[in-house]
Amino acid sequence: MNVTILYGGKSGEHEVSLVSAASVARNIDSKKHKINLIGITKNGKWFLQNDNELERIKKDTSSSLKIIEDEKRLVSINPAGGKFLGLFCKDKKIGAIETDIVFPVLHGTYGEDGTIQGLFEMANLPYCGCNVMASALTMDKEKTKQVWENANLPVVPYVTVRKFEIRTEEKLAQIIAKIEKTFSYPVFVKPCCAGSSVGANKANNKDELLKNLAEAFEWDEKVLVEKNINAREIECSVIGNNEIHVFDPGEILPTHTFYNYEAKYKDPNGAKLQIPANLNESQKEKILEIAKKAFAILDARGFSRIDFFIDKNDDKIYLNEINTIPGFTSISMFPKMCDAAGLKYPELIEKILNLGIENFNSRRSLKTSFNN
Repeated sequence: MNVTILYGGKSGEHEVSLVSAASVARNIDSKKHKINLIGITKNGKWFLQNDNELERIKKDTSSSLKIIEDEKRLVSINPAGGKFLGLFCKDKKIGAIETDIVFPVLHGTYGEDGTIQGLFEMANLPYCGCNVMASALTMDKEKTKQVWENANLPVVPYVTVRKFEIRTEEKLAQIIAKIEKTFSYPVFVKPCCAGSSVGANKANNKDELLKNLAEAFEWDEKVLVEKNINAREIECSVIGNNEIHVFDPGEILPTHTFYNYEAKYKDPNGAKLQIPANLNESQKEKILEIAKKAFAILDARGFSRIDFFIDKNDDKIYLNEINTIPGFTSISMFPKMCDAAGLKYPELIEKILNLGIENFNSRRSLKTSFNN
């Protein structure tokens, strides 16, 4: 197959994508697949990379991908173009970028939120991961919680705050009073539609709450304030379309105050990963069951990582969130949990590619008009 990897992007997780995509590119079987690398800059321009970039990151296994901004290699996308004309390079010597499937290794905004998935749908291109609706839904933590709550799945208690609701000092005071009535300090504050703990902070008092709200609103117009749980952090890797497989859970053992952006991606000693997690059989089975239901009720496709909390005080299990394009770095939990179960990284990538093709073929078998 001709596999096109998209990476970078207009996101606060741009740099994370460069690392994740390099790891994916190294582990695709180059004897079976031709790899096209397309880097997306922070201002949204797409550039086809020279084959030398792939060779570079294969030789230097500690390096992340770069984006070479050669204006001659600008990429455009054509509606209904499909495999042969869906992606097109400005360089006439290259022209159409033959693509059997796109693997968007794009975390966060404009990658996980349904926008680029909609672009692939319009271009008639197969792609890995969730469809438009599931991507958009799961990017919004509040909406995801509401769907899970409706299915009687346990979520972390929360209060939603919208930016327009705090436009005056009086309104802000009312919101703070509501939060303080609902929860005792500390609380967690996080943007509703951002990943990798970007803009997420712990507030131990009112002053910190105000400061953290201001920071979170720099990333999104809607913010969640959540109950602080003295928690163990448990994660599950999930793959599948209609048939769903959940791998045995792993546990994050953070060395930081909580598993924030720095701990996840900048500090190599930011956390220890325990795979499998130290759970009794009842806890394990319950988490696997909830993870499968959580994935299915959202109509998720392909692959995801689902995160849980277990309250250390009473052992209650909470769904935290779902990541539809989880980290693929060398220290990321998603591939590590699959590997621990015997699904090695190259085989995992192959499975994800096949699931993307399967999902595309299934959707394209449906009618879209009375004439087809």
